[in-house]
Amino acid sequence: MEQIKKYFLKDKFAKFNGIEILEIKKGWAKVKMDITENHLNGVGIVHGGAIFSLADMAFAAAANSHGNVSVGINASISYMNAGRGKMLMAEAQEVSRNPKLSSYTVRITDEKEDLVAIFQGMAYLKRDKIDSL
Repeated sequence: MEQIKKYFLKDKFAKFNGIEILEIKKGWAKVKMDITENHLNGVGIVHGGAIFSLADMAFAAAANSHGNVSVGINASISYMNAGRGKMLMAEAQEVSRNPKLSSYTVRITDEKEDLVAIFQGMAYLKRDKIDSL
């Protein structure tokens, strides 16, 4: 799984936003984002786009964890509570996988482990291997 983590170090957007992959297993990933004032919207809570980006990284890590390049083809998010505090976590779990498509549910929680959002993502599995990139 270190090869997958190394692959995602190339993700400039995630780095810019302070998103860090903590763990990856086949079909599963956990990522975190330390919240700064740059993540806040006009009312002082975490911007929905920042929450979506965190969830998307967890989704991408889990989808690529099998070693083949996987790209998102559909995603949706439901916001349950305002994002507050100093850190958010996202945990992605594979729901289904076949030779062409895989599906994931991502739970986004705050530092108190309260649910902030639920993200659903579907990925297309390419033939390319991650270790060849």
